[in-house]
Amino acid sequence: MGIYEELQARGLIAQVTDEPEIKELINNGGARFYIGFDPTADSLHVGHFMALCLMKRLQLAGNKPIVLLGGGTGFIGDPSGRTDMRAMMNADTIAHNCECFLKQIGKFIEFGEDKAIVVNNADWLLDLKYVDLLREVGACFSVNNMLRAECYKQRMERGLSFFEFNYMIMQSYDFYYLHQHYGCNMQFGGDDQWSNMLGGTELIRKKTGDDAYAMTITLLLNSEGKKMGKTAKGAVWLNPEKTTPYEFYQYWRNVDDADVMKCFRLLTFVPLDKIVEMETWDGSRINEKKEILAYELTTMIHGEAEAKKAQETARALFSGKGDDENMPTTIIEEGQLVDGTLDIISILVATKLTKGRGEARRLIEQGGVSVDEEKITDIYQKFTKEQLSAGIKIKKGKKVFHKVTM
Repeated sequence: MGIYEELQARGLIAQVTDEPEIKELINNGGARFYIGFDPTADSLHVGHFMALCLMKRLQLAGNKPIVLLGGGTGFIGDPSGRTDMRAMMNADTIAHNCECFLKQIGKFIEFGEDKAIVVNNADWLLDLKYVDLLREVGACFSVNNMLRAECYKQRMERGLSFFEFNYMIMQSYDFYYLHQHYGCNMQFGGDDQWSNMLGGTELIRKKTGDDAYAMTITLLLNSEGKKMGKTAKGAVWLNPEKTTPYEFYQYWRNVDDADVMKCFRLLTFVPLDKIVEMETWDGSRINEKKEILAYELTTMIHGEAEAKKAQETARALFSGKGDDENMPTTIIEEGQLVDGTLDIISILVATKLTKGRGEARRLIEQGGVSVDEEKITDIYQKFTKEQLSAGIKIKKGKKVFHKVTM
């Protein structure tokens, strides 16, 4: 089985241009491909995870990755999948985020001579002259076709700014520039990027007559239809200071039953024959599958030592016998106390276990909160400074544990 056939078998491929040519290039290690990462935060999150795994799979098969940091496109922001305009970032923030991304990407991709390279589109986009760009690139784009693109259609009702309207041209120009200067012949991305990617392939073909290809990977969705990595607390980050290894482990340990094998196929490097075997396991072994999944993915991001520690902590907590050394922890400040105490609703909000006081109240009324193994029934229950200093252990539902201390 070639790498292209493996990507198909794992369910990674959503859309392709020129499938026979792409299959031959990838299987023979002839793809010099790029994936772009816009620096919208100071850490990658698990929404980027699949793209990183894909780059690694293709590099191991002999293909050459080009990591594109969006230091230029980050000044605009991709409207794809958005219902509103992204907040504008300043140059210092964008540069800092690019540095953070590169450190994390280096854990997946091997850089060096005749291996992967990294480029930043700020190096060419920020020096473009507007009139020159219109003459060179703008003439290749039909506004009618652009407005039919899915990434723009979903924004038309709320309003699409001209600022964002330019993003497709910028991304297309990236592909053209990389083709001209680095021999890039293929672009990969999530399937919400399809219109932008087609713009790039068509621009290259119109300007140079050369072949260029695009392939989108499936966006992983959970059973509730939310994008991978979104939780009540926000995104699941790859930076351990933003999402601890234990929290990262628990995210995958708690993935919906229906999504477990999909995650194995899309995200892990577990051989396909092993995955096929696991699919035959009896339903009673679902938690065993989840533990393996969480351990595999946590090892990939945080290393085997942290994965083992997270697994041991989770097992101990669920058995009720473990310490809470590695449990997610919130430290309460003296100024948060009212007359030397803090009520349970304020604690739930402070820990971000709930989004607000209303949700906290409902959770308590539904019997979903325990403190030190005792169910909370009084929404006005308070905890003293002494109790908080000693530390309390909150359990939300059946699977979420959190320590609170001062």
